[in-house]
Amino acid sequence: MTGPAAPPPPPPPPSGPSAARPSLQAASLEEASAFVSAAGLRLDEVGPTRLVGHLDLGAEHHTPWGVIHGGVYCSAVESAASIGGSTAVAERGEVAVGLTNTTHFLRALSGGRVDVEAVAVYQGRTHQLWRVDLTDGEGRLVAHGEVRLQNIPGRPPTP
Repeated sequence: MTGPAAPPPPPPPPSGPSAARPSLQAASLEEASAFVSAAGLRLDEVGPTRLVGHLDLGAEHHTPWGVIHGGVYCSAVESAASIGGSTAVAERGEVAVGLTNTTHFLRALSGGRVDVEAVAVYQGRTHQLWRVDLTDGEGRLVAHGEVRLQNIPGRPPTP
């Protein structure tokens, strides 16, 4: 009589792009990410519990119907939370990556400056929750989002 079959061997470690670890090197976050720069987010203040920035929005951010595309707001929410969260865990050699992004669009705009404020709601060992508000020049809420982040090991900077 033979015993139970041995379990299959574990799968090989992932390779390729899915195995990439984010870099900890970011002298200027706006210059380090072409996407963040192209989306228009400009950083005014970056700290481990709060980030302040702004977007200067125009026709290049429009939907076919002449209003700012919601994806611009989603990108600003995700970027602001991820940059703030990564700043919070950088000393531990980690970066914060988005797990969920819930963005609510509250006011349609065709352009102008939108201020972005991201604030940490919760910061734990393995994950964080950030709240991000986007307001127009009159202080009215344009969009509001929350991003849940996971803290993961970062790749050391290359010399």
